[in-house]
Amino acid sequence: MLVLGTGKSGIAAAKQILSLGGEVILFDSNKELDTVKLLKNFKKKDKVSVVLGELTQAILWSVDLAVISPGIPLDKPFVRMIDAAKVPIWGEIELAYQSSKGKLCAVTGTNGKTTTVSLIGEILKAAYDDVHVCGNIGNPFTAEALETKEESATVLEVSSFQLETIMDFHPSVSAITNITPDHLDRHKTMKNYIHTKENIALNQTEEDFVVLNYEDPELRKFGKRKTLKPQVVWFSSQHELKEGFFLKDHVICYAHDGQVEELLKTEDVILLGDHNYENIMCAIGVTMHMGVPMKKILSVCKKFKPVEHRIEFVRERNGVRYYNDSKGTNPDAAIKALLAMPGPVVLIGGGYDKDIPFDDWCKLFKGRVKYLVLIGQTRNIIAECAKKYGFTNVMFAEDMDEAVKDCAAYADAGDYVLLSPACASWGMFPNYEERGRIFKECVKAL
Repeated sequence: MLVLGTGKSGIAAAKQILSLGGEVILFDSNKELDTVKLLKNFKKKDKVSVVLGELTQAILWSVDLAVISPGIPLDKPFVRMIDAAKVPIWGEIELAYQSSKGKLCAVTGTNGKTTTVSLIGEILKAAYDDVHVCGNIGNPFTAEALETKEESATVLEVSSFQLETIMDFHPSVSAITNITPDHLDRHKTMKNYIHTKENIALNQTEEDFVVLNYEDPELRKFGKRKTLKPQVVWFSSQHELKEGFFLKDHVICYAHDGQVEELLKTEDVILLGDHNYENIMCAIGVTMHMGVPMKKILSVCKKFKPVEHRIEFVRERNGVRYYNDSKGTNPDAAIKALLAMPGPVVLIGGGYDKDIPFDDWCKLFKGRVKYLVLIGQTRNIIAECAKKYGFTNVMFAEDMDEAVKDCAAYADAGDYVLLSPACASWGMFPNYEERGRIFKECVKAL
């Protein structure tokens, strides 16, 4: 088999294939990679070879399946060549799915995936002895699929990139947290992006469930589509529903069978903001249909803490509270983090340009943001957008250390310093985790 990509997902996929007795050709278009270093990921007896730089037709003659890492766009010339050669192309979650056992639920969406999946994982651990939390959350599904058993419960965080290449992938419970503009540099249009997200329910049947956000106009249309087979479970932070989960007067309620049941007061949970109450409702909807008793679900929800890099409290210094929201890699996520802050904000933004407009984010600055400190490739674009909406308290910083020191200098007691970039990390940092880690180090060094 041919494995495309030598990152975490590619190596995990190759190891799964080898564990099943297969042979692997590991390909990466970056010819500067170290072959010896790549082979150290495998045992000497493993039947694996490495091809770097160029993929030729001659190599494809011996290949009956290609497994593609999610970071590789499908319009790459070598991917089109594989497709033209009639070699099936699977994504790594499809490969893992074919070998996995037990109950499976999967979550996608533009924002909220990681928090929701982490919470679902903790809830499942209260009811199942063997739980696997994997996918786009950090540990590839391929790294754990062979470890699953019939009595296992697995929750996956699934990206739009991964959903481009599914075939038979079929969770019994799926969820879409929301759909807002993101990754348009890859998907090109919102229509393509929306369609790809909706693929999570593609193979579900009438016996399955899909949990959807009623506040999202695209998901509302999707949930009412006649061709959608799974049963729809709605959740809403703004509307009182006749069926489903909703937020009313700071209480999460469950409407079913003609009655409304009060489940959880927002004051009893650690998570902040309406978007997190949506994440909680989504997690309740998923785990209830995974067979977890409601009492256990609510007990875990009350104790659950924010995941790292998602509105994560770092420290308080001189009356100023510092929050790390490095996971806010698009404007909609950054909006939610900004709205969750209960006081004036000194905001760090900017990064890699994903061709997404910043208008909705910048419109909120006036009256909420005292100062905006910008870093990265998009800093001029964001500054101009903010100026368009009457916000001019903008500073540029060359690195995270300078940005944090600027924030500390301009923040007063009672203010909130928030890293919520509305952009990807690439260019300055290898990933959002590293960006968040460096932010926290800089804050703690003040």
